Amino acid sequence: MAGAAPETNGTRTMRFDGVISEHRLSLSELGDNLPSDWSEFAYLVVEMRTSSPQRFGLWAYTASGPRRMEINPIGQKVWLRASIPLRYFVGKDQSGTDLASANNRRAATFWISVLGPFGDLKSVEAVGFGMEYPVNHPTIELRNAHLSKVDEGSVFLDPATVQDQFGQWALVDWPRKIKSQEQLTRELADERNSFESRDDFGYDEYGGYKNTQAHATGFFHLEQIDEKWWFVDPIGHLFLSTGINGTPGGRGGFRGRGGRNSPSASATSNAPTTGPVLGANATPAPVVTNLTNLRLDSWGMNTGGAGRPNTVMLNWQLNRRTTFLGLPDAFSQEFATNIDTSARSQCEPRRDDKLVLGYFVGNEPPWGDRESEVVDMILAGPDTMTKSQLKDFLAQGDTPARRKEFVVSAFEKYLETVCAAIKRYDPNHLTLGIRFGGVPSEEMLRCARVFDVCSINGYEYEPTRQMQRAYRITGRPVLVGEFHIGVPENGLGAGLVQAKDPTERAIGYRFYMEQAASLDCFLGAHWFQWSDEPVQGRFDGENYNIGFVDATGRAYPELVQAAQTTNKRLMDVHLGKVLPVARRPMASDAGTPATPWTHNRGL
Repeated sequence: MAGAAPETNGTRTMRFDGVISEHRLSLSELGDNLPSDWSEFAYLVVEMRTSSPQRFGLWAYTASGPRRMEINPIGQKVWLRASIPLRYFVGKDQSGTDLASANNRRAATFWISVLGPFGDLKSVEAVGFGMEYPVNHPTIELRNAHLSKVDEGSVFLDPATVQDQFGQWALVDWPRKIKSQEQLTRELADERNSFESRDDFGYDEYGGYKNTQAHATGFFHLEQIDEKWWFVDPIGHLFLSTGINGTPGGRGGFRGRGGRNSPSASATSNAPTTGPVLGANATPAPVVTNLTNLRLDSWGMNTGGAGRPNTVMLNWQLNRRTTFLGLPDAFSQEFATNIDTSARSQCEPRRDDKLVLGYFVGNEPPWGDRESEVVDMILAGPDTMTKSQLKDFLAQGDTPARRKEFVVSAFEKYLETVCAAIKRYDPNHLTLGIRFGGVPSEEMLRCARVFDVCSINGYEYEPTRQMQRAYRITGRPVLVGEFHIGVPENGLGAGLVQAKDPTERAIGYRFYMEQAASLDCFLGAHWFQWSDEPVQGRFDGENYNIGFVDATGRAYPELVQAAQTTNKRLMDVHLGKVLPVARRPMASDAGTPATPWTHNRGL
């Protein structure tokens, strides 16, 4: 824990070093005349300037325990005002259908991860600012901190333009920053001249390993051979799925996160829009598709793109009035009818498509550990079949355990109805799961036995424990639907898992993929996502440096080289012929390799 931050001319500066670093300020150090009872106020308003776009934990220490939220600044090296809603110290609201929409809340100059612990604010004693794995000795400058009963607005206070014409953060420089259209055109042309051949990875026309042979069914299916699980492509070759969520030109919905990148009405009215991007995304669609496929072939990615194997994310017609934290009125006839209609329209046209790897049925159910809340929401909602059955169930005893039991049973009914409808209209393709996020309970995971594949979104440095647990509980081979490692730089946040620089991120990619591939249950893993998120944040605020390509459409060379190297080894790693790489990435300047963690652990 760091000592008190120095104050100069009314501005307090905090510097962060080491593995875990925190500045804990008394109320008198934070601002003038701050009361200890914050319960009558709605916002903590601060003006701040950060040297880095790295996230930090904001803690309210009270006599009855700590409260926390995570603040993700938009950009860096600019004075901004942040009106921080105090309600997110007290608890989560009850909106959202997946973990991102349930946890992320944005403003124009920052966004919040609502993580807890939660509680009242009647006896605040101190406020903490903490970072895990700080990179490049970041600093936060604070001034004019006070409490307010109204939203005083979150705005950039400096007059400078924060985003340039290429979609880059304007207030910092870096070696690869694009300064002109001529530079961008030249660098994209140089990349085209460096593409490797698809033959270097030993793939057949479907991306399977052409020197292998299993049973051919004409569609992708699963086989377990000598205890190891594989996809098998339509012509009978073993296949491990490697790809990138949000790949342009995908024909089957290989997007990831259930449409999280779409514009949303949840964005605030003063939320910025992205500026023009003059790279690959500004070229005509056929040219983009061609470039995308050339890149995927060169990088050894065999899933996603146009005319290539794809996964499909299905969308369901759910009644919003009777759906709570993603859990629908699963016992109603209306639900069953809507699922049947949706499955028929989406799956029946694809039943003979040899390029469909399988179907994801949803993304990151957010109600785990919130079952009692879901029960209260159902009871307070409109009359439904689920509400009626819930009342009958609770009449026999209303305890937290029984509430969880009922929610899990409704979830199980939901998945059974969905999977039955898919198989009714498309018996040829696999059900790939619901892409669990975080650390789902054992009861939640058991429901995945209805799928052909258990999919998890594994945001850790090493996913092996998550994968082994999922396999043990479900008995189903495991596909990682999302993972990434980001770097806090260039105005962009690090993402859910952090490396200290692009070189370490590339090391992290190889370590993650090869450690996962060494497991018998491994079927593949998909990186989230194709492009960096917008520098001023997407609809929910996320502005992560997590792309295989940046805002200008240029690929990150270190990440590309790591993917090429690992994808050439992946089959042999899975077969046990070669050992997976053992070098962990460095997360910060501290010189300590990153340790396993989950993104919601916090300080």
